[in-house]
Amino acid sequence: MENNNKPENTKPGPAQEDSGCSNGDSSSKRTQGDFSDPVYKEISLANGTINRMNKDELRAKCAELKLDTRGVKDVLNKRLKNYYKKQKLKQSAAAGGPGDTYYDYICVVDFEATCEENNPSDFLHEIIEFPMVLIDTHSLEIVDSFQEYVKPELNPQLSDFCIQLTGITQEMVNEAESFPRVIRRVVAWLQEKELGTKYKYALLTDGSWDMSKFLYTQCRISQLRFPQFAKKWINIRKSYGNYYKVARGQTKLNCMLTNLGMEYEGRPHCGLDDSRNIARIAIRMLKDGCQLRVNEHLHGGELQSVPISAPLEGAPPPQRPKTRN
Repeated sequence: MENNNKPENTKPGPAQEDSGCSNGDSSSKRTQGDFSDPVYKEISLANGTINRMNKDELRAKCAELKLDTRGVKDVLNKRLKNYYKKQKLKQSAAAGGPGDTYYDYICVVDFEATCEENNPSDFLHEIIEFPMVLIDTHSLEIVDSFQEYVKPELNPQLSDFCIQLTGITQEMVNEAESFPRVIRRVVAWLQEKELGTKYKYALLTDGSWDMSKFLYTQCRISQLRFPQFAKKWINIRKSYGNYYKVARGQTKLNCMLTNLGMEYEGRPHCGLDDSRNIARIAIRMLKDGCQLRVNEHLHGGELQSVPISAPLEGAPPPQRPKTRN
């Protein structure tokens, strides 16, 4: 759910602290001395040439190299720089190389929740749609998805505004299971994929509110402990803004799609369709050389940024959340 119930996090850290992705190569693992290699001078010269190109020249060069020609100037600029960086590092036989990712899978989550046209300050949002879209970071494809509706307990009757916004009808939630039952099936679905055991994975959201507000509130309503596997995630808005160097106002879902030369597919505010479109953005960013990594976490119920210097680690194996005492 975008914007209506999810204002952007108002507690960002310094840009270096919450960037969520590197410049698209493995250089962050090297010491400063490693940059004395002549290859980095060649990369710098190539970057200077790219910076002097206008949008038409950038697009023409992308076409010549058989790269994607969609997107605004900053996106095309970053795409070309990443291409040349890859080529130069390969030629110099540098270890690793750009475009590598730590995670085998990225799981996109975008909840829909109960809402009013003008939510009171004490309104408790209940999750009414639980979607997940699974990205294979090696094939750069969406490989599976999960979706279930959830029956709200505190406000079982959906508002007309909520129905119109999300497309979720009263009948859909009346026939749905309670949140504790749904999250058990979510965990079983993740376990079937062997995430956290055989494969490294991370959750990814559009903004901070899905985990820090919606899931946190829902777990308290359902008297469940917050699941360990959901305590850290990739906030794609932060990753996108820092990688393409755009203002926060340009990191809303439709803005990100437009800037990348894509259009929204499906119905806005359908949780599954939103998740698929967010996944398309994540895949495009991976192709452009962004190394998506966890950049936010929940600690003691408080939202915090994950420093870029923090060691990379995948989410733990998913387990059913325990009942609160």
